[in-house]
Amino acid sequence: MAAAIKTKPQERQPVLLNRIEDDTQDIVTAAVFTPNEEGVITISEDKSIRIWLKRESGQYWPSVCHFQTSPCSVLYFAKDSKLLFVGQDNGNIDEFQVSDDYNQLIHKRKYLAHQREVTGCVYAHQNEVLVASGKDKYITWHLTKNGQRLGGYQTASVPNCLQYDAQSYYVFAGLNNGEITILKLDKNDCKLVTSLKGHSGAISCLCWDPAGEILYSGSSDKAVILWDIGSNKGTAIELQGHHGKVTSLHYSANTRQLLSTGDDGSLVVWNMEIKRHETPIWQESNQCTKCKQPFFWNFKQMWSDKTIGLRQHHCRKCGIAVCASCSSSRTTIPLYGFEFEVRVCEECFQSVTEQDRAPTATFHDLKHNVINSYPDWSRSWLVTSGSDRTLRLWDLKQIVTK
Repeated sequence: MAAAIKTKPQERQPVLLNRIEDDTQDIVTAAVFTPNEEGVITISEDKSIRIWLKRESGQYWPSVCHFQTSPCSVLYFAKDSKLLFVGQDNGNIDEFQVSDDYNQLIHKRKYLAHQREVTGCVYAHQNEVLVASGKDKYITWHLTKNGQRLGGYQTASVPNCLQYDAQSYYVFAGLNNGEITILKLDKNDCKLVTSLKGHSGAISCLCWDPAGEILYSGSSDKAVILWDIGSNKGTAIELQGHHGKVTSLHYSANTRQLLSTGDDGSLVVWNMEIKRHETPIWQESNQCTKCKQPFFWNFKQMWSDKTIGLRQHHCRKCGIAVCASCSSSRTTIPLYGFEFEVRVCEECFQSVTEQDRAPTATFHDLKHNVINSYPDWSRSWLVTSGSDRTLRLWDLKQIVTK
């Protein structure tokens, strides 16, 4: 059982700027900021698309409230062209043109993308391609200039989230079975590049850093994994800082910080300038590496030694198999991604210095269980939607800094 996360209170905290609440609105499934305006676009389980603009009173009121035929599941907003793509539970994706004053939605096209709920969609204006994933276990891509479906790929499990790199034509799909499928699109066809395996739970969110060619994944197993795609070395670094499902990930290239939110209500800001070590591979053994006592499935040694078998554990620093007595110590190992105390063997415990225990992330309580979040890096703002049916707007200038 994982140890409880113990974090020290942070002097610098996100500042709550505003709350958006509407008793008639259901849970907001996604929200994005409008550029150059103090506004927010939201979609909801009540089938609504709303554009909230800040009034002179300081409160946000909807300038647009448009209802779809099915609950809204995902959105993608292209800021330059003001094109809005909204995926629904019925498998359709609707494309809208948002007016310059954010007071009107003009419907442009409907994409019959999936047979079941849309779980992800990304629009690449350079290629005029809309890539989408759905609970029908398909990834599809369409040409937006005429709505033509170019191709589709069936995944091994339901894809829960999606990222697309318009330069390399790579599609990253986080699956319900804990794997990440990487495809390379080629007009009407695609090629399976590889599958990444590292999570023990469903993938819940992805973030792609095109400059560093690094993919970040968050999961219901509470972990974030950094995948170094560009190095071709298969490097994967695990980050442990949540005690609930990781719900969103955002990377700030300017400050080289990674933001992760969770349904535990926490915001974790990771310093990605620090060089971390790969999580060690857990070694398997029939007996404790230190005291040589048999584990409970080693019947042969249990019989010959006339002893009771022990439960197997692993040192989080070196990965060896040990019993509870030989791994009774706990420590943080931030350079290995463990920001909270974890099990280590006695030898590794002695080797960890106070400098090694220096935290590489900060922890902040957002006061509601975060379902989705979206940043505006130009203003260092973050909007979060929660299970409490509220939107919260945060100023992150104190914690997202160079």
